[in-house]
Amino acid sequence: MEGEKTTGSGPITFDVMDAHKNPAGKIELDPAVFDAPVKTHLLHEVVVYQEAKHRRGTACTKTRAEVAGANKKLYRQKGTGRARAGELRSPVRRGGGVVFGPKPRDFGFKVGKKVKKAALRSALSAKLKEEKLIVVDELKLTKVKTKLLLDWLAGVGAGRSALVVIPAADQTVELSARNLRKVKVLRAQGINVRDILLHDKLVLTREAAVKIQEALA
Repeated sequence: MEGEKTTGSGPITFDVMDAHKNPAGKIELDPAVFDAPVKTHLLHEVVVYQEAKHRRGTACTKTRAEVAGANKKLYRQKGTGRARAGELRSPVRRGGGVVFGPKPRDFGFKVGKKVKKAALRSALSAKLKEEKLIVVDELKLTKVKTKLLLDWLAGVGAGRSALVVIPAADQTVELSARNLRKVKVLRAQGINVRDILLHDKLVLTREAAVKIQEALA
């Protein structure tokens, strides 16, 4: 485990490390946030909600009323030996309108605030139970450089698939992660279930962990 935890009737005591995986003190984690029951049905519901919310929903087809073309009957009803035909825009003809085709729509649906918070607590607790939670003292980079962030991740044992949560905006850190496909940097206020589950390790700075607990406790 990246950081050892001790439990009891009170808060969970979790080890904090520095950028070189050396002990840097301890932090008390609220069991209501980091030791909650892992409810997979809530995780599923919230991830589907997040994915649906980001769907563009721009697919569009034209009905017979929207297709360009004349309204004139193509040929007389009887006497030609051919099937009866109406206008050129009929759905049965090539280039005609589409019946029940897709139209622009919003795929989003509503999920209650309590459900979102419960799912987030479940996701955080799952990472702790799976020993994939890392708490670091701080994250500071001297300049915008991807290799510096990679070296920092390697130093704390996060590997190459990690969600890094920082307490507030830090352009140096955020820009350094742009080119890393399996690494994402989020501010504490933007932490979400989908990103937690999508990445192997969850890395929290001490201050970010405190902010998350204040929001979810």
